[in-house]
Amino acid sequence: MPIKLYSYWRSSAAYRVRIALNLKKLDYEIVPVSLAPGVSEHRKDAYRAINPQMLVPFLEDGDVRIGQSMAMLEYLEETYSTRSLLPKNEPLRSRVRAFCNMIACDIHPLNNLRVLNYLKGKLGADEKAGSDWYAHWIHEGFAAAEALVSDGTYVFGDEPTLADCLLVPQMYNARRFEVSLDKFPKLVAITDACNERSAFRKAAPEQQLDAVAS
Repeated sequence: MPIKLYSYWRSSAAYRVRIALNLKKLDYEIVPVSLAPGVSEHRKDAYRAINPQMLVPFLEDGDVRIGQSMAMLEYLEETYSTRSLLPKNEPLRSRVRAFCNMIACDIHPLNNLRVLNYLKGKLGADEKAGSDWYAHWIHEGFAAAEALVSDGTYVFGDEPTLADCLLVPQMYNARRFEVSLDKFPKLVAITDACNERSAFRKAAPEQQLDAVAS
């Protein structure tokens, strides 16, 4: 049976897992779970029974069931050796992990849809305040990321790693929210190089089956 990934087309966390699955050339099935306002399939009992945290993505591989995208990426790396997305040697292996966590733990959570909705709904922030909040945390995180990348085509060298799986979705979101990226030429160049590869293009939000219906 193929790996099953519960996904939403605009979820950057699901996007990063789709990239990794494609880079590893694994057979997988997408199960769309709509996060769209007024639909919110992730909050319904059927999905709650699958993932009590009510978030996407969620991965099923036989008897293995995993929430949290970073745990999924580590699982795929440890289980499927078709293509390694973590360098074999230290300290580069840990540098890739640190870069991933910088995005997954420090940038993405602060700009997650739940946070933005809370800012605008419960706290009464207007559109400008919400945009300023988003741009601030992108700039904070990307400034550090720009300083950490290598001189290769990708974040750490001449082949994509998990770091690129994390960077591209976050860059997609930054562009979607029209955040200025003038100060991050290396990150922009890396993202553009990644998007030349079919594994990244196939994972893009607009290429997902649920994008049309959203």
